[in-house]
Amino acid sequence: MNLNLITYGIYLLIMVFIIIKVGLICYRNGNIFVAHLVPDDKDFCLRVNNVLLIGYYLINIGYAVITLSDWTTVISISQMIESLSKNTAIIVCILAVLHYFNLFWITKFIKNIK
Repeated sequence: MNLNLITYGIYLLIMVFIIIKVGLICYRNGNIFVAHLVPDDKDFCLRVNNVLLIGYYLINIGYAVITLSDWTTVISISQMIESLSKNTAIIVCILAVLHYFNLFWITKFIKNIK
């Protein structure tokens, strides 16, 4: 029995939840972080935070969709769990790396402006 469609559906539900939840948390907390780095220009802070959120959504949604084309045929429940956990773990690790990468470059950029 081919379980690919069920696996894709579960994977997309998990990814939508993770991407939206983490994006909203980073957006809310990122506003405070960017406002702390540039205290004089709140409009600029909002724009930077919006650009980061849009980039975050585009990269993660794109990666989640691309991974669907790379899966092999899932024929058992154990393969389904393995595929779901592997691909979910990869995207969570990518989120962590992107988060620290963005923090590093924003901090470096803001220090150069001051």
